[in-house]
Amino acid sequence: MQQIFNFVIRNKTFLLFLLLFGIALSLTIQSHSYHKSKFINSANSVTGGVYGTVNGIGQYFNLKTQNEILVEENQKLREALFNSASISKTKIDSTLIDKRFEVISAEVFKNSYNLPNNHLTINRGKRDSVAQDFGVITSKGIVGIVDNTSKKYATVLSILSKNSRINAKLKRSNQSGSLTWNTKSPYVVQLEDVSKFAKISVGDTIVTGGKSAIFPKDINIGTIKDFTTDVGGDTYVINVDLFNNMTTLEHVYIIINKDKKELEQLEAQSNEQ
Repeated sequence: MQQIFNFVIRNKTFLLFLLLFGIALSLTIQSHSYHKSKFINSANSVTGGVYGTVNGIGQYFNLKTQNEILVEENQKLREALFNSASISKTKIDSTLIDKRFEVISAEVFKNSYNLPNNHLTINRGKRDSVAQDFGVITSKGIVGIVDNTSKKYATVLSILSKNSRINAKLKRSNQSGSLTWNTKSPYVVQLEDVSKFAKISVGDTIVTGGKSAIFPKDINIGTIKDFTTDVGGDTYVINVDLFNNMTTLEHVYIIINKDKKELEQLEAQSNEQ
């Protein structure tokens, strides 16, 4: 306290000047509308800048929450899209429709892309109803197929694997083939066994064929980079530029086909006959 008194005594002249200057400035602003408006505008500019900065900082730290909201919304939209595609165009009472597909979101904890057989680890498992052979995608295209699960986690066989083989087709002509990977580039996969009579062009879109219980049809994969014929000359080998950047995956969606077991049991019975 004594130090405060000493400071005031030492600087009494300067402090008196500031007090009188403040009173004079206040009287000037109050008595002149022009000066008053200028002062208010300046104050608004300063406070606006401060609020903008504070709001920007708040938005930055809120990005994770907003991303989670967007992921959840995308999950619901994709689920609705897959189910609408599996329903006949004939109008049906919506209460009678048994939704075939369910979509759940997940985060990627680990992702390899430079090995002959690459895998991802995601934070969904048996407690989330995730099981082997469920399809995994992003908003841009397919990622792979679940191959192992624990209580809280699952591993996914990436499409960047020499053991991966997925039914796919040319979107324009519906000519189908098998999607594989030659282990050379994480940005390019191959579509094999496409008939040499198929009409194809560089830039054509490749999508899922829908001939399995894993992926619905018409999910994006990529575009044709180039193509050649195989050794026998009967089919094309097509290089496909992936829509997904498989090296930077963060959020994915798991596709649950509720009819999968029923379809597999029916096919097994047919194979036994």
